[in-house]
Amino acid sequence: MSHTPILYSFRRCPYAMRARWAIWHTQLRVEIREVVLRDKPTELWAVSPKGTVPVLCLPDGQVITESLEIMLWALSQDAWHPSHLAAQQMALILQHDTEFKPLLDAYKYPERHLALSPQQHQDNAMYWLEANICNRLAAHTYLIDAEFRLSDAAIAPFIRQFAAVAPDWFLQHANPLLQQWLTRVLQDDFFAAGMQKYPRWQAGDAPRYFPAKG
Repeated sequence: MSHTPILYSFRRCPYAMRARWAIWHTQLRVEIREVVLRDKPTELWAVSPKGTVPVLCLPDGQVITESLEIMLWALSQDAWHPSHLAAQQMALILQHDTEFKPLLDAYKYPERHLALSPQQHQDNAMYWLEANICNRLAAHTYLIDAEFRLSDAAIAPFIRQFAAVAPDWFLQHANPLLQQWLTRVLQDDFFAAGMQKYPRWQAGDAPRYFPAKG
C-alpha cells in the first residue's frame, strides 16, 4: 500500500472536480491517477466495484468513493469548513445534489427526458437556482457568507455545467448575481490548479502528484 493517498480522477467530471479543489485548498498531496471513463483500469474496479470517480485510497486501506466525503476528509481540520457553519453548508450541498443535479441532467440531455420540452427543463433548473442560490447571493458574496467555502466548491462545478449548455443564453438571461459568483469562482487560482491536465494513468506509470510541487 502506498504511503501517499491515491486519487482516481477524471478532469471534466464535476464530482471529481470538487474533490480535487478541496485537496488543492488544503495542499494535501495525493498520487493522482487520471482515468478514461470508457476504458477504466482494472485497479479502479478492484478498489471500487461501482467504477465511478472520484475514488480516494488512503494508506491505511480505507477507500472513499463519494466526492463529498473526500472533501470532508480533506477539510476536516480546515477553517474553510468551520464547525459552526458545517450543518448549514452540508444541508445546502445535499439539497443541491438531490434536487438540482436531476434538473441539470434533464436540461443537459432533454432527449432522455421527453415528458418536458428543453425549454421547460431549462426553466426548471433556473427556477431552482433562483430560489436556492441567487437568494443567498443577494445577501452574501458567496453562498454562506463573504468567504469562499466548502459549499461554493461543491456546487460550482455543476453550475458551470449549467452555464455551458447554452452559454449565450446564460450570459443574456441568468441572474447577474449568479454570473458574478460563477466568474469569481472560475477566476480563482484554485480552479486553474484543479483543472490541470494529467495524462491517462496506466499500471506501471511513475507516480504523478496533485497538487504538483516545484
